[in-house]
Amino acid sequence: MDTKVKQLILPVRGMTCASCVSHVQDALEEVEGVAEARVNLATEKAAVFYHPETASLKSMVQAVQDAGYEAGTSKITLSVGGMTCASCVSHVEEALNEIDGVLSASVNLATERATVEYVPGVVDLGDFRRAVAGAGYELRETPEGEMRDREAEARAGELGTLRRKGVTAGILGGLILVLMWTPPTVLGLSEFQLNVLMLALATPVQFWAGFQFYRGAWGALKHRTSNMNTLVAMGTSVAYVYSTLLTLFEDMFSEAHVLHTHSVFGHSTGTYFDASAIIIALILFGRYLEARAKGQTSQAIRKLMGLRPKTATVIVDGEERLVPIEEVAVGDIILVRPGEKVPVDGRVVEGRSSVDESMLTGESLPVEKTEGSPVYGVTINKTGAFKFEALKVGRDTVLAQIIKLVEEAQGSKAPIQRLADVVASYFVPAVMAIALITLLLWWMWGPPPSLAIAILNTIAVLIIACPCALGLATPTSIMVGTGKGAENGILIRSAEALEMAHKIKAVVLDKTGTLTQGQPAVTDIVTDGLPQEELLRLAASAERSSEHPLGAAIVERARELGLALEDPTDFNAIPGHGIEALISGKRVVLGNLKLMEERSFSLNGLEDRATQLAGEGKTPMFIAVEGSVRGIIAVADTLKPESREAVEKLHKLGLEVIMITGDNRRTAEAIARQVGIDRVLAEVLPEDKATEVKKLQAQGKVVAMVGDGINDAPALAQADVGIAIGTGTDVAMESADVTLMRGDVRGVATAIALSKATIRNIKQNLFWAFFYNVMLIPVAAGVLYLVFSQMGGVPFALRWVLGDFGFLNPVLAGAAMAFSSVTVVSNALRLNRFRVKS
Repeated sequence: MDTKVKQLILPVRGMTCASCVSHVQDALEEVEGVAEARVNLATEKAAVFYHPETASLKSMVQAVQDAGYEAGTSKITLSVGGMTCASCVSHVEEALNEIDGVLSASVNLATERATVEYVPGVVDLGDFRRAVAGAGYELRETPEGEMRDREAEARAGELGTLRRKGVTAGILGGLILVLMWTPPTVLGLSEFQLNVLMLALATPVQFWAGFQFYRGAWGALKHRTSNMNTLVAMGTSVAYVYSTLLTLFEDMFSEAHVLHTHSVFGHSTGTYFDASAIIIALILFGRYLEARAKGQTSQAIRKLMGLRPKTATVIVDGEERLVPIEEVAVGDIILVRPGEKVPVDGRVVEGRSSVDESMLTGESLPVEKTEGSPVYGVTINKTGAFKFEALKVGRDTVLAQIIKLVEEAQGSKAPIQRLADVVASYFVPAVMAIALITLLLWWMWGPPPSLAIAILNTIAVLIIACPCALGLATPTSIMVGTGKGAENGILIRSAEALEMAHKIKAVVLDKTGTLTQGQPAVTDIVTDGLPQEELLRLAASAERSSEHPLGAAIVERARELGLALEDPTDFNAIPGHGIEALISGKRVVLGNLKLMEERSFSLNGLEDRATQLAGEGKTPMFIAVEGSVRGIIAVADTLKPESREAVEKLHKLGLEVIMITGDNRRTAEAIARQVGIDRVLAEVLPEDKATEVKKLQAQGKVVAMVGDGINDAPALAQADVGIAIGTGTDVAMESADVTLMRGDVRGVATAIALSKATIRNIKQNLFWAFFYNVMLIPVAAGVLYLVFSQMGGVPFALRWVLGDFGFLNPVLAGAAMAFSSVTVVSNALRLNRFRVKS
């Protein structure tokens, strides 16, 4: 993707099926300057990649509206202080209009109010405040309060409308159903009067409750295309119009009265107002359940958003001042008391405490914080109070970056979804063709009343074939899967990465910092006469002036044990060999075997132990005091406690585990033996790691590379899936496909297991969606009539579904269609049960 191309996440409302997705996508991509659009039905969002110099947000919103859908924009009224003239108005308007995500801004000097139309999630109150302040004015109180979760409000409003219309349609449809199945003589009405009464009840259902279907169908028609709304509008309109004409022009449809005699569906009249009304009620009810379920698929994002604190205690001129989080600026000094949330990202400047960072990294143990330690917004201070300097605010914080990453992943498309998209693009026209053929065949060659049966079968085909389930099959699972990953400290950058991870056959693990701690530590102390603590004290005292990491490890171990160290005198570093110094007047020499041999020191039989330690991947250092070797201190980059368990988990997933390192082969193989690595790539330079990954890919393997994300960047980029072991600080910069927020390599197995579970879930959804349509469209078209007519009629147990002749009741077709979408979304929600296996 061109680096000059920007990305915008635009909410889109009114989409109902996979064909809606392609319509919105096509409309956006027709806008000048838009490079690519990716529309997600489950999230109801469009990820638009555009050139800002040619494409405007307003043109994108207009394109969505012209396609018959609604762009999810909101308005807010802001109070602006400091304006004195007309030029002030233009300055403020210009500042607000320049913000990414603002559609329009109108400022009134008399009321000192600015009305801003914006895209929720792209811009927030802090952006408005900074823009107004940057123009030289002040954003005062916001009369409407803080900007709320507009997306959640919009979804709640949609649920309320669907519930209201669905209940009304259900009540009226139920009344029609009762009237339809009750003989007119029982009600004391003529057949004409009964039909007129049902017409009066069905009309508000058709044109008020069902208006959204007509609106969606008209939007598609304007673009010479069709979608699910087209099928529903056509199907219910056929039933409604046919029944209305039969009511008002009875003589023209005398054949329909034969149906009463045959009693195919048990109707007391030849009209089908019950079918049109009940179908609309069922589809609205299905959409209500679907909307509720879709709301649950994004609960991970809402949980993250709900973590954000509302205020911060800023130190201004030595005084504490409670300010809204939007007013915190980089450089502010902020006080955090025990039990409070850290408001933004920064660095501790005073005090110490332990902080719970589990909401970001999944790490359950609190992290100790002292002066200079980094802290992150939304983490919880557990014990002491501390002050820190704000370094990142607003959309730059780690939390904001995590939310952005998860939203982008949820809005992306997996390759497996392309199949559904291709099918959907041909699906609705194909269904309309099948419906037309069904109408003609049954009208011309069907049993009497052929016209009525032809119309009912046509309605059943149009209603049952709606491709809602097909459009929801993939994105709902992707949403839940990526959200579940975020809950476990696994950030998956795209749906493509999530899908690719389930194909992995080989996992390449970088040694340093991934399997090991990344810094050397003392592992063994072997002595010949001297107490261990005295040997360590002498070695550490000698190494105090050394800058070598092995020497630093010895000093660190002595300090951990509380040993009193001396300052060395006559210190001398011997490059490539070791050091020597005077400690308490004694000559102490610390170094490798070659140095001991050059000095002709007596090894006192310790050379075999040194060879054994070296074979274990450790670096043995001899300590000689006054010309005699008195012991060995072994130092190594120690394994992380969880490394062996992580490799075992990868093996259980059937994966080949490979370690790559720049270490010599003997050291590398010693480490590999400890954790159960299958294969070792040793003595590999950093710049050659990508080449080694490429060699594995040339063998036909799908390869995952696991590294620290900085030194291993080329190899991460070369791998089919790059997995970075992070610490939460570099989320925004990480170039890997998957980022593990904590340095626990077990997360690799969890990420792959999550990918397998998600893809398995997607395949279940796609199977259900395809199977449903392949099996039920022929049933709706009436093919079972041909079967049961040869068998002497429909079995009694199936007559409530297929009537006496094998024709599917359109009402049941509507129920089946609604059920299919709810089933797919509910199946996707099962991913919420995914647990990290110990």
